[in-house]
Amino acid sequence: MKQETDRHANGEISARQRRSTSRNGQVRSPRKASLAKRQAQADAILSVMAEREPDPATELEYSDPFTLLVAVALSAQATDKAVNIATRSLFAAASTPAQMAALGEEDIASHIRTIGLWRNKAKNVLELSRILLAEHNGQVPRTREALEALPGVGRKTANVVLNEAFGLPTIAVDTHIFRVSNRTGIAPGATPNAVEAELEAVVPTRLKKGAHHWLILHGRYVCLARTPRCDVCAVASSCNFEPKTGSEAAALAKAAAKAKSKAKKPSSARAPAKPP
Repeated sequence: MKQETDRHANGEISARQRRSTSRNGQVRSPRKASLAKRQAQADAILSVMAEREPDPATELEYSDPFTLLVAVALSAQATDKAVNIATRSLFAAASTPAQMAALGEEDIASHIRTIGLWRNKAKNVLELSRILLAEHNGQVPRTREALEALPGVGRKTANVVLNEAFGLPTIAVDTHIFRVSNRTGIAPGATPNAVEAELEAVVPTRLKKGAHHWLILHGRYVCLARTPRCDVCAVASSCNFEPKTGSEAAALAKAAAKAKSKAKKPSSARAPAKPP
């Protein structure tokens, strides 16, 4: 049976994440703006991102469609940094489906023990390599249906491969894109699949190829889950995130000012002693 390691690819989010999502202001939108308004908003936001990062790319290290497929499959519930560390040794040992199949499950596992769900992922990488050899002449298929039929490959993984390896304008929704889409208001939705459908409707055609990368990088480095960096956000003027103007914004600003003041104050500084 197919092992699906990426719950986001199936549109599944835990109750805990749903609660934190609302608490962080990600899906708290009582009214959805009109399609035309959200299209204009998405255009404005992504145009700024495109100007700042004209040639966005994944931060995963790979050399061809197969190594990209493996890297993305391994990235479920793991950081790109952790995956890159693991795949450097894995790809040095096996970088083709034939080599991976020959390597075997135990040896594959020995290279990826540092990332989450490594046992299932090792099994999936071995099985998808065998299927590529048996059914696709050792090549990574170029359709979502064929990709999703591979062990450990869900919709998100398939979309990333289609976009990054084959240049198709797909938009893979991970936890970062889910958060940014809801916070900004351009593509509100309760599940990754719902957000993907909204993004498909509002993102201009000329920006669809890079949208996945721009949004994920923005979520990873600026629109952080617990402490969004609204003060340095290049698209803040087009964002609907409430804490920018409400009481939470004042609290964030106060905390930031306090931290800045503390950082400037010498650690050895002490109040002068009172005269006798």
